[in-house]
Amino acid sequence: MTRGTVHLAVYDTYADWETGHTTAQLTQHGFTVRTVGPTTGPVTSMGGLTVRPDLALAGLRPEDSALLILPGAGLWDTGDELAPFARAARTFLDAGVPVAAICGATAGLAREGLLDGRAHTSAVSFYLAATGYGGGRAYVDTDAVTDEEGTLITAGPTEPVAFAREIFALLGVFEGEKLDAWYRLFHDSDPSAYEVLQG
Repeated sequence: MTRGTVHLAVYDTYADWETGHTTAQLTQHGFTVRTVGPTTGPVTSMGGLTVRPDLALAGLRPEDSALLILPGAGLWDTGDELAPFARAARTFLDAGVPVAAICGATAGLAREGLLDGRAHTSAVSFYLAATGYGGGRAYVDTDAVTDEEGTLITAGPTEPVAFAREIFALLGVFEGEKLDAWYRLFHDSDPSAYEVLQG
């Protein structure tokens, strides 16, 4: 079963725990996950893991991807070093290819103007307001949001499971009661959900 390639952005200080649920399930359900860095040189996560990206950002094309995932990182809030990844997100969205951003990556998208007309969330509304963006009216105070067009997913830093849930729904990894069961198992530790997933 081949379901396409998902690209995971990796850069120094990226929050490695925010995408673990997502990438584990995607690879188990027929997707290929490829990492994309500023270059193909090694990067170090916030947790101290060293990753050598599969691809440099300059070689990333929307037509080769089912989804671009942007994790949080300390660098999103300390300068413009990661701005090229937000510009890549614009290219993806303009091409109709989905983007999923969590934690600090939502601020990067806000600075790029990508949240001004789309339903979105983040850590808290005033975190994004501090970027000076124009999307405050579209902010939704919830764990994770998929916009009306179904092309942009956003979540706050404490919601990696809800973030994964929205990605699975978008890509058809789980649907209906199985999607709900997966979320209940990993978010709520509900043992009854395991039987539903195995059914």
